[in-house]
Amino acid sequence: MMKSMTGFGRCELAEGNHKVTVEIKSVNHRYLDLTVKMPKKLNFFENNIRNLLKNYIQRGKVDVYVTYENCSENQIILKYNQGLAAEYVRYIRQMAEEFSLPCGLSAKGLAEYPEVLTMEAQAEDEEELWKLLEQAVAGAAEKFVEARAREGEQLRQDLLGKLEMMAGYVEQIEKRSPEIWEEYRQKLTDKVKELLADAQIDDSRIAMETTVFADRICTDEETVRLKSHISSTRETILEGGSVGRKLDFIAQEMNREANTILSKANDLAVSDIAINLKTDIEKVREQIQNIE
Repeated sequence: MMKSMTGFGRCELAEGNHKVTVEIKSVNHRYLDLTVKMPKKLNFFENNIRNLLKNYIQRGKVDVYVTYENCSENQIILKYNQGLAAEYVRYIRQMAEEFSLPCGLSAKGLAEYPEVLTMEAQAEDEEELWKLLEQAVAGAAEKFVEARAREGEQLRQDLLGKLEMMAGYVEQIEKRSPEIWEEYRQKLTDKVKELLADAQIDDSRIAMETTVFADRICTDEETVRLKSHISSTRETILEGGSVGRKLDFIAQEMNREANTILSKANDLAVSDIAINLKTDIEKVREQIQNIE
């Protein structure tokens, strides 16, 4: 299965008073560039999330957004610092004795002293929270992969169609090459006849000139390699998997061969075919940039 590098996946799960939402989106990139954005209280799960997502994603610039809600009414708890309160009482009584002052202590007054009563966020059960978060991340990742696979299938069909067209262009170039050689030989013969009139024509000399011309415009090596590259690209696409880098390399080689054919072209028809071939190769290269 061939996958695109662009995709989106979302999963929202709620359990008890906890609600987790995970969204994953990506664009193309040479390597895996993973960014995780989530509340600070979940930061200690970042490595776990990264390791989990590596099972689903190999390439791409991936952004992961995690939101968390705790709907519990008891998120904040009141904490009584008994030891500190005892210290306040002891020192207040000591001061009252030393300076002959009324003590005037009351529970309400003592509760207003700093840090005697404090409010703290209730500690989360990390194990239970990770179970919920893991399910949400995995659910979003599965939908994300499905979206990539759907787009990858569309890319696969389009690429296979373009490869067929490219193979047709190569066949046209191969068919046209002998015709160019024969046309040049006939043109050269007619020109020599015109110049020499009734003099005898040296067929060996014409054959030699024609051979030199044929060698200069010969694209047999380029067309053979192009057919091999097209076949290799087709097999790699059908094979599926993470093939983006391999396909990108083959596309560069095909582009090089097309440039060579275009530079050797001494015929308008071949030039037109080579331009169409190069245009399709460029289109293929652009699409390959988005394959994982």
